[in-house]
Amino acid sequence: MTTKIWVWLQDVVAGYGYRPALAGGWLVALTLLGTLVFSTNEPQRSEPGRGPAFNPTVYTLDLLLPIIDFGQERAFVSASGQQWFAYVLIALGWILATTLVAGLTRVLGRS
Repeated sequence: MTTKIWVWLQDVVAGYGYRPALAGGWLVALTLLGTLVFSTNEPQRSEPGRGPAFNPTVYTLDLLLPIIDFGQERAFVSASGQQWFAYVLIALGWILATTLVAGLTRVLGRS
């Protein structure tokens, strides 16, 4: 059962590595969704009066992109339901970013 889910996920996310642009499209769609969610209900500052100004798009990218740190994730803390949404974005970001990198190296390796 787990294998079938993984195979289905790979097909939807990047066409088994043959269409890495799909993973990029998913990242863009999730960035737009996260921007909408976090702009309607801004997370609280982790340390009041300190850190950068809140930017919902950069905050979403900070959650989605596993290696890049824009400082937003550390400066702001999501509450309750938003925290679960943030966890989902982090997990999907790891899956999509690694799939995108793997697909791109496959495409570039064939050239």
